[in-house]
Amino acid sequence: MTDAQLVENEDGSWLLQGELGFDSVLSVLQHAGVNMLGKSRLRVDLKGVTRADSAGLALLVEWLRESEIAGNSIEFVNVPAQLLSIARVCGLDDILALN
Repeated sequence: MTDAQLVENEDGSWLLQGELGFDSVLSVLQHAGVNMLGKSRLRVDLKGVTRADSAGLALLVEWLRESEIAGNSIEFVNVPAQLLSIARVCGLDDILALN
């Protein structure tokens, strides 16, 4: 499995890349908590995600929850088809505003 990485872009957005699975999302979540705090508008680009399972979807849900608690907004772009399919089956594609 290729470890997932979260990288901040020069414009303040974030690039998520690698495989989002049970073995990798915890480290991404911990890294994000340290580095994303204090941003009122978050944009996460998932174009670098090569594989995702339900743990990857849970990561997005957690980021949405944390953003809402902090009064911030979060946007997910370039969501891979595999992750969109899981979100649709779970009924979370509208909640996460995935398209």
